[in-house]
Amino acid sequence: MTHWQSGTKSINYDLNPSDPRNLKQKEEDLKGLPQEYQSFYREVAQFIPYQRIFIDPFYTLGYGIDASFYRLIPKIVIRVQNDAEIGEILRLSQKTKIPVTFRTAGTSLSGQALTDSVLLVLQGSWRHYHVHEGGKKISLEPGILGVEANRYLRSFKRKIGPDPASIDHCMIGGIAANNASGMCCGTADNSYKTVEEMRIIFDDGTILDTADTASRQYFMERKADLIRQIEAIRDEINADPDLVAMIHKKYKIKNTTGYSINAFVDFHDPIEIIKHIIIGSEGTLGFISQITYKTVIDYDHKASALIIYPDMDHACHAVMRLTRDLVAAAEMMDRASLRSVEDAPGMPEYLKTLSDTATALLVEVRSAKPEELDQYIKKTTSVLEDIPTVFPIQFTAVNSEYETFWKIRKDIFPAVGGVRPQGTAVLIEDVAFPLDRLAEATADLRNSLNKFGYTDAIIYGHALDGNWHFIFTPKFDTDAEIARYEGLMNEVNEFVVKKYNGSLKAEHGTGRNMAPFVELEWGSKAYELMRRLKSAFDPHNLLNPGVIINDNKNVHLENLKVMPQSHETIDSCTNCGFCQDICPSKHLTTTPRMRIILQREISHLKRTGKDPERLMRLLKDYDYAGNATCATDGLCATSCPLNINTGDSSKYLRSQAITPATRKIATALAKNMNGVTGIMRVGLGVVDGTHSLLGSRLMGSLAKTARGVSQSKIPLWNSWMPSKGHGKVKPLHPIYTAKNGEVLKVVYFPSCISRSMGPARKDKDQRPLSEVMCSILAKAGYEVIIPAGLDKLCCGMPWESKGFFDIADEKSAELEKVLLQASENGKYPIVCDTSPCLYRMKRAFKSGIELHESVEFTHDFLLHRLHFQPVPETIAIHVTCSSIKMRLSEKFKAVAEACAEKVIIPDDVHCCGFAGDKGFTYPELNQAALAGLSQAITDDCTGGYSNSRTCEIGLSAHSGISYQSLVYLVDRCSSPLR
Repeated sequence: MTHWQSGTKSINYDLNPSDPRNLKQKEEDLKGLPQEYQSFYREVAQFIPYQRIFIDPFYTLGYGIDASFYRLIPKIVIRVQNDAEIGEILRLSQKTKIPVTFRTAGTSLSGQALTDSVLLVLQGSWRHYHVHEGGKKISLEPGILGVEANRYLRSFKRKIGPDPASIDHCMIGGIAANNASGMCCGTADNSYKTVEEMRIIFDDGTILDTADTASRQYFMERKADLIRQIEAIRDEINADPDLVAMIHKKYKIKNTTGYSINAFVDFHDPIEIIKHIIIGSEGTLGFISQITYKTVIDYDHKASALIIYPDMDHACHAVMRLTRDLVAAAEMMDRASLRSVEDAPGMPEYLKTLSDTATALLVEVRSAKPEELDQYIKKTTSVLEDIPTVFPIQFTAVNSEYETFWKIRKDIFPAVGGVRPQGTAVLIEDVAFPLDRLAEATADLRNSLNKFGYTDAIIYGHALDGNWHFIFTPKFDTDAEIARYEGLMNEVNEFVVKKYNGSLKAEHGTGRNMAPFVELEWGSKAYELMRRLKSAFDPHNLLNPGVIINDNKNVHLENLKVMPQSHETIDSCTNCGFCQDICPSKHLTTTPRMRIILQREISHLKRTGKDPERLMRLLKDYDYAGNATCATDGLCATSCPLNINTGDSSKYLRSQAITPATRKIATALAKNMNGVTGIMRVGLGVVDGTHSLLGSRLMGSLAKTARGVSQSKIPLWNSWMPSKGHGKVKPLHPIYTAKNGEVLKVVYFPSCISRSMGPARKDKDQRPLSEVMCSILAKAGYEVIIPAGLDKLCCGMPWESKGFFDIADEKSAELEKVLLQASENGKYPIVCDTSPCLYRMKRAFKSGIELHESVEFTHDFLLHRLHFQPVPETIAIHVTCSSIKMRLSEKFKAVAEACAEKVIIPDDVHCCGFAGDKGFTYPELNQAALAGLSQAITDDCTGGYSNSRTCEIGLSAHSGISYQSLVYLVDRCSSPLR
């Protein structure tokens, strides 16, 4: 049984002197702010640590863009962590009349998480949760990802109702504040329908906890005027039968245009009205600091069919026959949608063969029992059987197959970035039509897109709800382009509202994008009531002003984001933000999205020659906050639909900074690898001896003092520093004799890191890793072959990470040649004990020889050749970035569970941030990446295990328990078969 743990931690670091937030630089940057913002900053700095306040041009630009197609650069950015801080800031906002805007993940699409004033960022905190009533309810703080909420509910076979396509990357705060829905929830299970309770902080800092009777009573008394205004609006709406009828009709389909005024006809109690009006209010009425959802059943049995129709008209008529009582979801994708993802890994080959008019309908059915699932499949097939299809309708209940279908759907919006012309933005609009008029409305939409020259536009979406997304890629660099976009939106908005009585925003929120058209959709009376509602909650217009209610009829055409080209490694980025949560530096400096934003601006300034002073400042700040603190782990590519590895961009930048002197040093080190590893062993031995003499406390104090005096130039020692390694490897004779004449041989390549670094003084097992590897291989009956000239060999990874690509390739080629000889040209498998090195070898080698990481080899070759007796202990495991990229996570977990009764996999930890030597040279990166680790480790945990020696140093230091290679545990709990 694998137990998932979640932790949250207050994150306040000592800043590196090179960080643009350092106090000396901050005082200079402060002078550039308007006087009222200078005063605001000085007051905020009295209760918010300066590390969490950003006023410099570097960070504010990085935070000035979200997933929408707008750009507004905030004057001040504050990373807030709790209710008390929010309350103080809101009171200060009221005092100074300075507006504030809230942001969680920044994946919203309508410009609702941007500001040119004060931006309050939640990402990294607000992560507490509580499951109630056996999973029937869950209380969540706004910084939790949607996918995490469902993970907490998994064991109860429940989930939250909203299921946006970005659920793996968007956060609860945004899901609720935008009333995001998704592919299956429709209008029945969105946040509005499933909210149970809420904790809200209002414009003056007043807190309402709707689950607490005393809080409700206090709020009713303190905010009596607000209550009176809400009751007056409620009574006025309900006294107008035509208005009530219109509200009922408009919310039969998805609608997030304007405020959720259906709350006034659905509820009478003003607290219930407030609770529901806050849903979808986009941070303009108050701040949601916690929400309790009624959860929905997550059915065990699911099946999906990707049905291909000859054209959109046939697909629309198919959808019009389906109901939610029959199917859980029906997603439509036109040919352009399918074309945007057809070349991605794992996509069905037949997608490439479809005609230009083909349209896909992805249908899913769900049930509690397999026999019921079969009935739903038969009924759905029967309902659709007389509508012509390209291929016969075929449902699959195989998890991997239907997940591939859903990956097609989820990856469409970001994937458009990979096929769009360079320098263009990616716009996604979001409308809904009554289902019985879907075919006609879709034809009108396509005609309008073609009329304005957007012939390559994509139409797809939640067909069962009549909810279309359409994507096109304008280049907002000329007035003509902006006018073309304006013409399209005016025409589409007109027929959506006046011809079809549809929704201008179905689920993406109003934001700035649709604010000028709220009155068009709702009419003057309803719109005036919305204005009164905003004024009642926020009389001074300080909460996210300009969003939903905006008198500027051209706001949707202003502050449009341009996408200048920078480098081929990052140019296809759409700024979706899917990469952010997995980045190890997200709490410390920048995320991949921010790095790309900054690099685009730097490239633009270089190309145009504009503002050279600003360019020099951005370059200077990027050196630390963008480049040095990038771990280049590449996990960002695993969550990016376009597979963009921002680490590759960082390596490229490092390659451009190489000088003749640094190249000479790098070349000399590569040619003298045996000397390098020998010096490392001597140095580690000296440091370990000093540690033994002085003790951990004094040694740590001296190390910190030295680093401080050197302005962070001297690497930081920690008490888990390894002892010197053993360069010589001695294979053992095989214990188990293979049957049927089977000859078991394996080539074992101990990495230069494992040869140089031994166990830490506090590690439980003091044997060198190579000895342990040879032990388990011998027990399994393997004869171990050690490559010749071991001391000279290296995979090249240290040079690659620093940008010396040619030297790295030379070292890889040298190693490949030796391993080919040792394995008799691939006759025998090759195993390496360090995951990042093995990953480098797999990417660099040209021969295609069989390469295995140590845990992978254990899983594939040793589990059935050894007897395992699991230890009665709780252990923690850390699957390294390279192992994740090699898709070894499940194998790692399986080996761990074969060895221990309980396995913890901390879900707040991705890349550990040690990144080779950065754990010593930039230890703050390792600290930030592992901020949630210690709280995820339970008291009964006896040890941690991974498969990279340097990663294990940082994991040990920040968990307080010994982390060693998982093969140590394998050796401990395994014995030869007899």
